[in-house]
Amino acid sequence: MITSYKYPIFPNKITQRKLAENLDACRWLYNRLLQDLNEAKEIGIKLKTYDTQNMIPYLKLVNPKLNLVYSKVLQMVNYTLWSNIKGLFASKKNGRKVGHIRFKGYGWYN
Repeated sequence: MITSYKYPIFPNKITQRKLAENLDACRWLYNRLLQDLNEAKEIGIKLKTYDTQNMIPYLKLVNPKLNLVYSKVLQMVNYTLWSNIKGLFASKKNGRKVGHIRFKGYGWYN
C-alpha cells in the first residue's frame, strides 16, 4: 500500500513575483511561436515541432527574459503549443466545428 501526502505551498512575495515573471515569459514565447507558425503558413512553409524548437535560442536573443527560465520549461511551452494543435486537428477530424488556436492574454496562460 502506497501512501501519498499533499502539502500546500505558500510562496513569499519575492517568489510569487519570480513565478509570475517566468509565466509571463512563457506566455510571450507561446504567442511568438504561434505567430511564427501563422506567418509561415501564410507564406506556404510547413513548420514542424523540431523547427519551432530550434527557434527558441534565437528568441532568447530577442527577449532576454527567456534566459531566466529553464530551457526544459521553454521546451514544454513548445510541446504544449503542438499538443494544442494536434488536439484541434483531432477535433476537426471528428467533425466538430472548430476555429483556430488563440493567442494567450495576460491571465489566460497557465
